[in-house]
Amino acid sequence: MKKFILFILKTIIIIIVLAVLLDYAYTSVYLQSNNRNKVDYVYNSKNRNYDVVILGSSRANNHFVSEMFEDKGFRTFNYGMSGGHLFEASLLLKLMIERKYEIKNLILEADLNLSNDHQAEGVSAKFLPYIHNSETIRKHFESEEDFNELYYIPFYRYIKFDAKIGFREIYKTAKGEATSSLDNLGYYPLQKHKKGNMKNNIVNLKPLVHNKYYQEIKSLCKKNNINFIAVMTPMCENVVGMNYFEKVKKAYPEIHNYENVVVENKYFSSCGHMNDTGAKIFTARIINDFFKK
Repeated sequence: MKKFILFILKTIIIIIVLAVLLDYAYTSVYLQSNNRNKVDYVYNSKNRNYDVVILGSSRANNHFVSEMFEDKGFRTFNYGMSGGHLFEASLLLKLMIERKYEIKNLILEADLNLSNDHQAEGVSAKFLPYIHNSETIRKHFESEEDFNELYYIPFYRYIKFDAKIGFREIYKTAKGEATSSLDNLGYYPLQKHKKGNMKNNIVNLKPLVHNKYYQEIKSLCKKNNINFIAVMTPMCENVVGMNYFEKVKKAYPEIHNYENVVVENKYFSSCGHMNDTGAKIFTARIINDFFKK
């Protein structure tokens, strides 16, 4: 019995040591990467200077054509992240400020994502390799239910989110393989697809009266003298429940409503995402309304 207990203890110790070593090895690789996604691009950087920074979900990533701002003389990058919520947008802005970014204007896509204030796990996982190295990231995750496991159990976060930050991703990161997420100054153009979902029902969607992370972004901009521009972006003509945008305007009067600037289906890849042609029409309107020299 004594030998069995000793065997179990030795096994546990070996597992813990391996977990600590693997955690250190994975994290060390991520700390050297800046070309896989928009999180590492910001985390492993400093002192960037922008006239325009764009934040939000895929409805920012696919709707704001960065090069059109650049053509008008505004240094721009689209940091919108597909699948992301305001939880991740707020944290990304905190990291930019921490890294001494100079930002004159921030455009925030704030419409459908105002209906929740929780993290998008597939996107937020990309911040987790740095949770022990960044007080900003640690504090942002502290109120999450699984924080203790993610923070205190070595290598646990890499196992839980293996598809996002596990072995396959660490292998490609170590090889220095770049992705397309940083192409086109962060803008990801979509094309018209025959199989695109051109119907959407948002009748049951309701904006939160007080979205914690929207308010954080707004407050951070005010504190750091960043001109804050919050906008609602277009949806196709088949959407049911478009009065959602009226509810947003009532709860957040400062948000500019552009949901009907582009409506024809031919300008959309799916009902919630414009194709490249639609995005260019929309971006031209934004530039004309807010950045006309």
